[in-house]
Amino acid sequence: MSDATKVLARCHELARITDVEGETTRTFLSPAMRRANDLVTTWMRDAGLNVRTDAAGNLRGVRLSTSEKAKTLILASHLDTVPNAGAFDGVLGVMMALAVVENLGQASLPFQIEVVAFSEEEGVRFGVPFIGSRAIVGTLEELLLGRKDLTGTSVREAIHAYGLDIEQLPDAVVPDALGYLEFHIEQGPALESEGLPLGVVETIAGQSRYELVFTGEANHAGTTPMPLRHDAMSAAAQWITEVETHARATRGLVATVGSVATVPGAGNVIAGEVRATLDVRSANDEIRDGAVTHLLHHANACGTARGVTVTSTLRMKQDAVPLDYGLLTMLEDAVDSTGAVIRRIVSGAGHDAMIVAPYMPAAMLFLRTPRGLSHHPDEAVLPADVQLGLDAGAAFVRLLAARENAR
Repeated sequence: MSDATKVLARCHELARITDVEGETTRTFLSPAMRRANDLVTTWMRDAGLNVRTDAAGNLRGVRLSTSEKAKTLILASHLDTVPNAGAFDGVLGVMMALAVVENLGQASLPFQIEVVAFSEEEGVRFGVPFIGSRAIVGTLEELLLGRKDLTGTSVREAIHAYGLDIEQLPDAVVPDALGYLEFHIEQGPALESEGLPLGVVETIAGQSRYELVFTGEANHAGTTPMPLRHDAMSAAAQWITEVETHARATRGLVATVGSVATVPGAGNVIAGEVRATLDVRSANDEIRDGAVTHLLHHANACGTARGVTVTSTLRMKQDAVPLDYGLLTMLEDAVDSTGAVIRRIVSGAGHDAMIVAPYMPAAMLFLRTPRGLSHHPDEAVLPADVQLGLDAGAAFVRLLAARENAR
């Protein structure tokens, strides 16, 4: 069995571990997550790793170094999923990290390697992502710990119910990290469109998310003349068109209205209220901020023209995160050693690397995603790409070891 075949078999085996029969769904500290962690624990121990679960539920396997003062290289991704997920988002990164360590055998390294399977990245259960990676950099704030899921259970209570000690959260922090590397499917079509297997992530795009409320006046659809209407839907619709138009005309910008809800929502009633989401992303924070300003101003203009008021609420703002230049160039050299074409790429999606990068040098390697399909049961990856990624990962570890031995 090739290394890539073994990795893919493990991903498919984990995909069968689910909280919802007939699909792959695993949320933070759920029963399925416990079963997945138990299985990965077995694989980690078979690879000779020292395994523990930290207070945030992250599964961690350490390959020790002979050096007493050794720093730690983290290889990580996540095991939780969105509802009805595919087999590879997050999970592939953990399985590739484990395979890289397995292939090291007894090779001596001047640093430790810690494989981290994050307990939560998707934000499904509590509506806030990156609980696992926040824990290893010490940014799990009290407000987040008090956040509740749909059953009324808080993050703090979920941790306790899972059998973990919230007071041990400080021990989850990596005290002396040498660096961080994450393998991940691209979740987009760029690499496939260029016929390339791998991409070296240079920046994770910044995000701004808003909720807008257009408030007009509900009235009868048949008896209210057009000039006398205060139609919240018409105002929202004109604005939504501008969101697409502006993003298409702005290089490096994507903007999405992904959810629209009308009140009262009847076919023969003029909409009195429309709630809409806005998601704006770019690797350039100035471009993103400018787009947000323009689109919010345009929303107000669309409302004013119809006697409709518009309010906007910021739900999330995350600046773009450039990854570490030194590790990025080292990863490019590793990719080059496999014979693959070097391609730098921007990640439009958020990842755990985004959370850890302000606290330690971080790098990220994308694998081609067939049809650009992710967060979907048909999500796929090519075995040859996985093998190239594993080869690049092994080369990266060798290059990092050579750098550290030379110091």
